[in-house]
Amino acid sequence: MAKKINIALVGNPNSGKSSLFNYLTGLNQQVGNFPGVTVDKKMGQSRISEDLGATIIDLPGTYSLYPKRADEWVAYRVLLNQDEAIKPDMVVLVADASNLKRNLLFCSQIIDLNLPVVVALTMMDLAKRKGTQIDIPGLERELGVPIVPINPRKNKGLEQLKKVIDQSAGNLYQPPARDFIDNQALASNAVEAVKKHYPDFSNYNAIHYLINHEHFLLGDGMQETIEQIEVDNKFNPTKTQAEEIMQRYGRIKHIMQQTVVEADPLQKALFNERLDDLLLHRRWGYIILLAVLFLLFQSVFWVAKYPMDGIEWVFGQFGGMLSNSLPVTWWSDLLINGVVAGLSGIVIFIPQIMILFGLITVLEDTGYMARISFLTDKLMRKVGLNGKSVMPMISGFACAVPAIMSARNIENKKERLLTIMITPLMSCSARLPVYTILIALVIPSKLYFGFLSLQGLVMMGLYLLGTVMALVVAWVMKWFIKSSERSFFILELPTYRAPRWKNALTTMIEKAKIFVFDAGKIIMMISLLLWALSTYGPKEKMAGVTAKYEQLIKNNPQKAAELNKQRKTELLQSSFAGTLGKAIEPAIRPLGYDWKIGIALITSFAAREVFVGTMATLYSVGEDADENNNTLREKMAAAVRADGSKVYNLATGLSLLIFYVLAMQCMSTLAVVKRETRSWKWPAIQLFYMTGLAYLMSWVVYRIFI
Repeated sequence: MAKKINIALVGNPNSGKSSLFNYLTGLNQQVGNFPGVTVDKKMGQSRISEDLGATIIDLPGTYSLYPKRADEWVAYRVLLNQDEAIKPDMVVLVADASNLKRNLLFCSQIIDLNLPVVVALTMMDLAKRKGTQIDIPGLERELGVPIVPINPRKNKGLEQLKKVIDQSAGNLYQPPARDFIDNQALASNAVEAVKKHYPDFSNYNAIHYLINHEHFLLGDGMQETIEQIEVDNKFNPTKTQAEEIMQRYGRIKHIMQQTVVEADPLQKALFNERLDDLLLHRRWGYIILLAVLFLLFQSVFWVAKYPMDGIEWVFGQFGGMLSNSLPVTWWSDLLINGVVAGLSGIVIFIPQIMILFGLITVLEDTGYMARISFLTDKLMRKVGLNGKSVMPMISGFACAVPAIMSARNIENKKERLLTIMITPLMSCSARLPVYTILIALVIPSKLYFGFLSLQGLVMMGLYLLGTVMALVVAWVMKWFIKSSERSFFILELPTYRAPRWKNALTTMIEKAKIFVFDAGKIIMMISLLLWALSTYGPKEKMAGVTAKYEQLIKNNPQKAAELNKQRKTELLQSSFAGTLGKAIEPAIRPLGYDWKIGIALITSFAAREVFVGTMATLYSVGEDADENNNTLREKMAAAVRADGSKVYNLATGLSLLIFYVLAMQCMSTLAVVKRETRSWKWPAIQLFYMTGLAYLMSWVVYRIFI
């Protein structure tokens, strides 16, 4: 039987770690969350050799063993053997050859933990272009660990890396003869005292137990013992850490002098720097940014439209086939209008999620994503966010679900939470059917200057309103969400590179799986609940409606089709959902809405675009006309209240548009917010404030235009 080991994959951000992980594991990956934090836990299976299999744990990128962010704490606990679920047998450390000095700090700390280490040296081609020459055998001697140059993009050095991993796992690993620095000299008495309790520890392990033992899995007795060691030896964590870093950089400087030849620092600017002069220009940089974001936004619509239409067609055909072949019973209705409709509501999001994350991965790979954050930081910071918030907000124009998921790269907890709370205010594609039909109903088709459409200007205004309100809400919320965590926008601008298409594809599949299997469960439950509310009602009331129409059809068989449509509408009106619509009518009447709009507000909680389908049923649009918006618009335009006034006048139409811009009418978004925040508190607050804001603004608009 082949031996199986756990390998922790670590490295600085932007060092090529994800590419190596994808090569080693392919699609044999599992994505979850580390306990207690919303940080991706990426694990995968790999065949290192015929006799060795491995579980690869891709730990979050980090610059040193002194964690600040939640994702850095995850990596730190695993490496210090403080994660109950993950115990690494070996570390593969990915280091960027073009930034070797910075990478060697983290590398040297890992080596001093006395774990078996293999260094995978990436970006050798970039280092060569910069004029940097590295003596690999000399660097191996200085560090005391094996080093393998690799290029995952071109599949170079990867088989050699597997061979070295196999050799290290076969007990051929010998720890370095001495620590990278004189760890014991930093706090000799305290270190020795800790090692009496943990004899197998390296000196550097002991230092970290002295500094961070409060965060470790230790019994109360051991916590008190280490606290006493600190007091007895007057251990100063800050001073020790500072002295350690100074020692390490002193040794790194010596190693660099012995093994690395660098080009003249005064050489002419590289292509990377010249490109930054354009892309980060105070004027052109913003123009290019707007163009890139416009293309990103449009691409999600253009490209996703075809697979989404295909999915709708497939589910429509499947539902039709089931309708024609199954008997008319409650369970067939549940299957068709509950389960199949619920699955359709989940699967329909997949193209947008995959395309959006694929495009974002391409932007990250090329290095432009960091530039976007840099350019927008100034504006975002004024409202309590930072530059990394802009991509989730822009992504929200396509769909809030993947946009909220993409907020994970914001390190500051408060800023990440603020971003999650405001992203649903960006007008997503699900609002488009609602915007389209309501604008066509109440906004005249006029042209200004021969080419500016009034309806188009109103549509643009709705998108602008959502963006402005998101920034206003963020500014208000920043005063109420307390955090002692200070925000520093320190951002490394990575080198421009060609995108890795295989990496983008893997990310697309991975994100789709997360959505389907996590958020999808909650979406299905709410879909089935909505089906039940719309199908059932008080027995006597529903039976009365059925009996009434059976008699009418019996007396007027030539009108059976029309009477069946009316029966469907009246049954919906008499259902629990209809009863609820009638019940909330007094509350929504000040906005200009009737009970039918009330039902649509309830049913469209499943997804905003359900509004159109609900209206089609309520206004008895036949099945042949379900896809004919003109027919539905005619019915809605002709709708009148009891006093003979039009339901959909300008005031009601604008009020309803504003409501859908600002209201939280999307259960899948709430499900994802719950998943990302690990609490129902924040989705509840989000639902409350967005509904309240939508109600208030809709009332104001209705009062103005009535």
